Amino acid sequence: MIKHFFEIIKGIAMVFSMAMLFFSCGDNYKRVGDEAKKKIFPQGVAKNFELTYTESPNKINSDSIGASKVLAILSGPIRNDFENLIFPYQTFPEGLRVEIFNEKNEKTTIDADYGIYYASTALVDLQGNVIIKGNDGKMLETPQLYYDRGNEWAFTQEKFKFTNPEDGTVMDGEGMDIKKDLSFLNAHKTFGLMLIKEDKDD
Repeated sequence: MIKHFFEIIKGIAMVFSMAMLFFSCGDNYKRVGDEAKKKIFPQGVAKNFELTYTESPNKINSDSIGASKVLAILSGPIRNDFENLIFPYQTFPEGLRVEIFNEKNEKTTIDADYGIYYASTALVDLQGNVIIKGNDGKMLETPQLYYDRGNEWAFTQEKFKFTNPEDGTVMDGEGMDIKKDLSFLNAHKTFGLMLIKEDKDD
């Protein structure tokens, strides 16, 4: 009987000790990775925006009219501005269109489902159904493309399809770099059937 009594007391003491241990534990776990990620909010949001990038060949004053030249027009449904961060950038979560103009005012259009513009490097990361159309009908299609505004050059490591109606060719490949107006393309790897039109000798 006494032995049974001591077992009951021992069981109660064990339960009480476990409860004390459970309630005395604090959350001293140091959170890392995604758990420690701080929420970042844009300093500004623009809806149905259109940004026009221009340059002026000479110094202009308040009396100058029509002295600047349009280099590019950027438009889309939403633009999130994170330019207040140490590494400033802008995001275009619902897609964007970039219209680029050359010296002859000929237009090249770039469309994408999503985009990020890094202000400090002048690099644009375009993602999802990226299509570049030149004024001469040339077209490039790829899932992701980087556009370097400073060097006016685009490049990707993804698969691509390049259509050139001038010579009736269609090229499939993987990895390439290209001039902004599609006048020069350097394919890293090509595959599939490529049709090439031959010139007839007179």
